[in-house]
Amino acid sequence: MEKVPGDMEIERRERSEELSEAERKAVQATWARLYANCEDVGVAILVRLFVNFPSAKQYFSQFRHMEDPLEMERSPQLRKHACRVMGALNTVVENLHDPDKVSSVLALVGKAHALKHKVEPMYFKILSGVILEVIAEEFANDFPVETQKAWAKLRGLIYSHVTAAYKEVGWVQQVPNTTTPPATLPSSGP
Repeated sequence: MEKVPGDMEIERRERSEELSEAERKAVQATWARLYANCEDVGVAILVRLFVNFPSAKQYFSQFRHMEDPLEMERSPQLRKHACRVMGALNTVVENLHDPDKVSSVLALVGKAHALKHKVEPMYFKILSGVILEVIAEEFANDFPVETQKAWAKLRGLIYSHVTAAYKEVGWVQQVPNTTTPPATLPSSGP
């Protein structure tokens, strides 16, 4: 993943910011309304991820071939994964009062995705951005700036915990398997 100047400072700042009590309550209230429709919201998030960032499908053999959003929505495998994603997020949101629990859950998620699934960590940042888009649309008339900021802070917190888990297991960026043509020497002329 290419480093952008200032990325480390942003990551450091995001990691150090814990959510205040008011921010936790705002996130949890929004989440409770979303989670009431867990499967459909999860599917909407994953479909948007795969439509807008098709490279993310490379990690899912069951639906990597799917192009049609309706086909994705109907996929039992995608629906199952959507429920797993929403379940993990639910555990994080429900335990925002317990930083150790949040850290533990996100470490497990990060390590599994690094070691077992070999998912580039940037996809967590992309996915969390998609989640924020879906929340903003779901609550277009009831998503005040303070709540948006709380969710943005949670996004940073999630990403920093997940990337910390990647670093802990010694993650090395995965390079696509490509074949390099043999080098050719310039001809010395006639």
